[in-house]
Amino acid sequence: MYARVTKLEVPPDRVDDSTRHVQEQILPQLQQQDGFKGFIVLTDRQSGNTLGVALWESEEALRTTEEAAARLRGGAAEATGATVAGFQEYEVALFEVSS
Repeated sequence: MYARVTKLEVPPDRVDDSTRHVQEQILPQLQQQDGFKGFIVLTDRQSGNTLGVALWESEEALRTTEEAAARLRGGAAEATGATVAGFQEYEVALFEVSS
């Protein structure tokens, strides 16, 4: 499994707007991509720093979605007044979720 981690700097008073935008606009588009395995959003409400972690079944799926990811990052920033502070890609070494 692979992950693309995007860091956004969201105005603290727009954190809820940002989360809602991701849930209503970004997540449905991610779910339509081949190889999509999940999405996690981590937010520090005081600073507005937000991490979006998109999970992909393979490195190939990660690479195939690079263009769409760039478009979604820009759209999320524009819609919420955020700044894209960067992104990185990782191989997921361990993944465990309790059911």
